[in-house]
Amino acid sequence: MSKSLLIRGRTIGQGAPKIVVPIVGKTKDGILSSANRIHEMKADIVEWRVDWFSGGCDIASVKNVLPDLRDALGEIPLLFTFRTAKEGGETELPPDSYAELTKSAVSTGLVDLVDVELFTGEEYVKDILCSAHAHSVPVIASSHDFQKTPGKEEILSRLKKMDALGADILKIAVMPLGRADVITLLDATQEADASIDKPIVTMAMGRMGLISRLCGEAFGSALTFGSVGAASAPGQINAEDLREILALIHANS
Repeated sequence: MSKSLLIRGRTIGQGAPKIVVPIVGKTKDGILSSANRIHEMKADIVEWRVDWFSGGCDIASVKNVLPDLRDALGEIPLLFTFRTAKEGGETELPPDSYAELTKSAVSTGLVDLVDVELFTGEEYVKDILCSAHAHSVPVIASSHDFQKTPGKEEILSRLKKMDALGADILKIAVMPLGRADVITLLDATQEADASIDKPIVTMAMGRMGLISRLCGEAFGSALTFGSVGAASAPGQINAEDLREILALIHANS
């Protein structure tokens, strides 16, 4: 398995972290308006946060949006994400419905990446992974803790579990309760980067964790998230500001 992943000309896992810009519109018009703005600023990847969409639980409604969203983004890769309420999302969805929705999106051929929450349940995760890979769609396995930062060994355990299940990119986001938590996350990141041959994505949320969104390249994190308009998680900064900061860091590294 390669340490990097090439998607629509973007190499994830090499060079400066690629910037993911979430779309959090509630209506189709709002989603497409955001997509047009993001297209103009040339984001590296766009994440459609389907849990924010008023029709996000309905497969037909989601499929109605995807063709126009794909057209609006041009060659920008599209990450399909339904973030459940238990992991900080806007909407709850039972695991069977979550899996069916995600597999339906994959089957359209209109998404380039799909997010799968690790704690959905192993059988559901395996089912989604199988479907995604059958359609040549890479999978980001993810875990989010909005209450605390797990210990280093727990962070590493989750990343290794994602790897063992066959995910292509491994992602963890945590909430730091003190400066030491940010160090814990970064320490776990560099250790995982040294031992796992897949792109790793980690971040500490909130103001205290901002540094983790900026220094990912130094510790091994391959993606970072910036906003255009509304943010999808605590601590996200404007994507254009983020790009300038990352360019400065990368130029002097």
